Amino acid sequence: MNEDVKRPLPRSPEDRLLPRDTRRSLPIALLRAREAVMSRFRPMLAEHGVTEQQWRTLRILYESGPIEASDLAERACVLPPSLTRIIKALDDRGLLTRERHETDGRRVLVEITPQGKALIAAVTPESVAIYSEMEARFGKDQVEALLDQLEKLTRAL
Repeated sequence: MNEDVKRPLPRSPEDRLLPRDTRRSLPIALLRAREAVMSRFRPMLAEHGVTEQQWRTLRILYESGPIEASDLAERACVLPPSLTRIIKALDDRGLLTRERHETDGRRVLVEITPQGKALIAAVTPESVAIYSEMEARFGKDQVEALLDQLEKLTRAL
């Protein structure tokens, strides 16, 4: 049996206060899965000169249209201080624009530019190919079921 899929031995009642076996730890399993997935995307993103966080930011802007920076940070899973740096870098490259809210100077509205949309269009065929390879290896239905389960987990917590 593969070491990675072995189930740990049942634990005694006295062990209930010990940490869970790392092979069955949800946080560690999610990190391993994320790394397995992202290791396929990182080289492609690097070829296009964007980081994972910058790519998530651009993807959210592409899908949402103009959005407040605070909402963008939440949807892109980026901490607000990091988003500030990301927005500046992407603005400097002409991939997005930002403007202050007309009545509340603390709020910033962010929007993808045509250059940002062109980058999305350039990367999409490569991204689709990576997704297709993952679906071929894991199964399209399995990928969809996993996404559904992760969404349920997120809502439940």
